[in-house]
Amino acid sequence: MKNIVPHQFSVTKEERNASKGHKSFLLWFTGLSGSGKSTIANAVEKALFDKGLHTYVLDGDNIRGGLNNNLSFSPEDRTENIRRIAEVANLMIDAGLIVLAAFVSPYARDRENIKQTVGYKNYIEVFVNTPIEECERRDVKGLYAKARSGEIKNFTGVDAPYEAPAVPDIQIDTMKISVEESVTLILNTIEKKLTLPNE
Repeated sequence: MKNIVPHQFSVTKEERNASKGHKSFLLWFTGLSGSGKSTIANAVEKALFDKGLHTYVLDGDNIRGGLNNNLSFSPEDRTENIRRIAEVANLMIDAGLIVLAAFVSPYARDRENIKQTVGYKNYIEVFVNTPIEECERRDVKGLYAKARSGEIKNFTGVDAPYEAPAVPDIQIDTMKISVEESVTLILNTIEKKLTLPNE
């Protein structure tokens, strides 16, 4: 942007990674509401934290209630919601954290923009692939019922589209594997990504 000159700070991302003993990157969990994204992200964070790694989870509860509390669920605001989250995640990656973000993020172009924002090498896409029938059966927050009755508009899977990832890095079918098995799958997949270059 005009008249903005980035300051060159003395501490680099690589130095922060070295200080923490692991690489920093983004695990992005996408899937329908009720698919199990936040549950799995939370379990993965706990497993990483228990290993002494530095983590943080971003999801609707800590983003929609603060940073993005002025946004609706219109297509335009959904895109802006994801754009802001990507920028926050990028800062956290620079700070040396493993970021776990759990958002419906229904549009393929928005997920592509996340990759461009944080860098392709810093992005791991986890598609929590739970059928809408199962998501509705769970409906722990009662959101599908409200959407079906017209109380909630632009609800993904009901009256708004979900564009499933074509080639996610990790795909989890919650109808076939448990949360514990999902955590193991993810940890096995990211194990090499955690390692610093000189290790």
